[in-house]
Amino acid sequence: MPKVEATRIDPITLEILWTRLIAIADETATILKRTSFSPTVRESNDYSCVLFDENGDTVAENTIGIPSFNGVMSRALKSILNLYPRQNWRPGDVVITNDPWIASGHLLDITCVIPIFYRDKLVGFSGSIAHMADMGGSGWASDGREVYEEGICIPPLFLYKEGKPNEDLIRILRGNVRVPDEVLGDVHAQIAAGRAGAALLIELLEENGIADISPISREIQDKAEQAMRKAVAAISDGEYRHEMQTDGYDGEPIELKVKVTVNGDQLVIDFAGSSPQIGHAINVPYNYTHAYTCFPVKCAIDPLTPRNEGSYRPFTVVAPEGSILNPLFPAPVNGRHLVGHFLSCVVYGALAKAIPDQIIADSGSAPQQYTIFNGTWRDRPYSTVLTICGGMGARPTDDGLSCTSFPSNVSVGSMEITEAVSPLVVWRKELLQDSGGAGKYRGGLGQVIELEIRGEGPVQMSLMFDRVDHPASGTAGGAAGGAAHASVNGELAVSLKGRNQVGPGDRIRLQYSGGGGFGFADERQTKLIEKDLLNELISKEAAVNVYQYKG
Repeated sequence: MPKVEATRIDPITLEILWTRLIAIADETATILKRTSFSPTVRESNDYSCVLFDENGDTVAENTIGIPSFNGVMSRALKSILNLYPRQNWRPGDVVITNDPWIASGHLLDITCVIPIFYRDKLVGFSGSIAHMADMGGSGWASDGREVYEEGICIPPLFLYKEGKPNEDLIRILRGNVRVPDEVLGDVHAQIAAGRAGAALLIELLEENGIADISPISREIQDKAEQAMRKAVAAISDGEYRHEMQTDGYDGEPIELKVKVTVNGDQLVIDFAGSSPQIGHAINVPYNYTHAYTCFPVKCAIDPLTPRNEGSYRPFTVVAPEGSILNPLFPAPVNGRHLVGHFLSCVVYGALAKAIPDQIIADSGSAPQQYTIFNGTWRDRPYSTVLTICGGMGARPTDDGLSCTSFPSNVSVGSMEITEAVSPLVVWRKELLQDSGGAGKYRGGLGQVIELEIRGEGPVQMSLMFDRVDHPASGTAGGAAGGAAHASVNGELAVSLKGRNQVGPGDRIRLQYSGGGGFGFADERQTKLIEKDLLNELISKEAAVNVYQYKG
C-alpha cells in the first residue's frame, strides 16, 4: 500500500484505510459481544464501538452499532476531555461514566474510553457504550420522579489508572447493582474490546508508516461532510413543519413539533413548541435528542456513506432548555427512548413534504417497547430485559419490515436464553395478523408474545409501552398500524409505563404495534394482496374490506 503523506491521501489509499478503520471498529464490537456477560449485550447487541482521533472526533463506528450510542460518543468524549485534558492521559488508563447529560441519556448505559498511544504520543481513543443489565435504584422503569432514584450515577472517573484498577469504584459499583457479576463482566468486556481496538489501530499505523491518524481523520471527515452537504443541497430550500402526539404519561399526551429549515447545504431542525419536561422518566437529554434527530435524516438522504464526525456538521439541532427534548437536571430520564425514538417519525413527517420518496412511514418499533423483569430465581437475583420489536413503516417502493427495530437497531434476544436465565416460560410468539398499516405498500407487522411466570417468589415487571392510543401513522394516504397492548391474566396491565407486581402462574400477553402504510390501500397490487393472504399476514376480512380484494 502507498505510504500516507501528511498533506494529501490519494482516493484509493483513503478508501482502503477508511474500510480498515471500520473493520477495526467491527472487530472490537465482536470482542465486546463475545466476552460480555449479560444477554442484553450478548443477545440483543445493545452496544456500540467507536474509534476517535486525538481531538475526540469520531473516525469510524462499528457497522451495526446502536445509533444513539454512536451519535453521542463524540460529545461524551469531549466532555470527558474537558475534565481530563489530553496531557493527563497515560497508557493503561480507562475512564467510564453513565451521566445521562454527558453520555447517552440514562444511567443504564456505561461509556468506556481508552486512550491509544503510539511511539509515546496520544494518537486517538477507543470507546464503547453498552447497556447494563442493571444500575441499581428502582430498576429500569419510566415511573421515576427524579434521576436520583433511577440508580447510581458515575461521573467521568478512572476505572483504571496506568493499568491499576480503582478498587474503590469497583466496590461501589458491585455494592449498588442487583447483578454485579453481569455488570462488572460487561464493563470489563468493554475494556477488553477497547484495548483490542487500540492494538489494531497501532498495527495499522505501523504497517503504513503513519505517525498518527490525524491526516486520515481529516480526510475521512471532510469526505463525509461533503457527501452530506451534497445530499442536503438536493432538497429544495424552505421550511417544512410537522407535529404529532405520543401517548405520554397518565393519559397526558406529549406534543412533538418540528420545523426543518433547508438553506443551501445546511439543515436546521428546531423542536421549539414541543412539550415541556415532565415529572416522569420519559424526558430526553439533549445528546440523545441530537443523535436520534441526525441519524434518521442521514438514513433518508445519505444512507450509503459511512458515518463519522463529518456526517453531521451540516446539521443544527435546536431543542429549548426545559423542554421534553432538553430537560434540566435532575429530571427523570430512565425511559428517554419512549419519546426520543419518536423523533424519526416527526422529522420524517416534515421531510415528507419535501422528499416523500426518501422517507418511510411511522414505525411501530418507534419507540422500542421494553419489558423488564426483576426478582430472585434459583437463589440468585436476576434482571431480564425483553427486547421485542414492532413493525417498521412501509417504504415508498416496498412493504415495511416486520418485527424490526427502527430507529434503534437493537436485536431480539433468543427466547430460549430468556427462559434459561429467568423464571419466564414463553408460550407464544408470533406475527400479529392485520397489524401492518394498509397501503399501496403495507407496514411491517407487529407481534404478540405470551409468557408465564414460574418459580415461587414475586416478580417486578416494568413495562415501557407506547403506541397504545397513538399507533404508527401512515404516509401519503397509508393507514395506521396496529396498536400496542399489554395484559396480565386477561386484564389490562396496571401501568403501561411503570412497575407491576406479578407472580407464579400469572399469564402475561404483550402486543407490539405494526408500522404505518405508504400510499392508498386501493392501489395495492392484487398479487401482493394474495401473497399476504397466503402467508396469513392479513385476514380475508381485511383483504375484502380494506383492500377491496375481489378474488
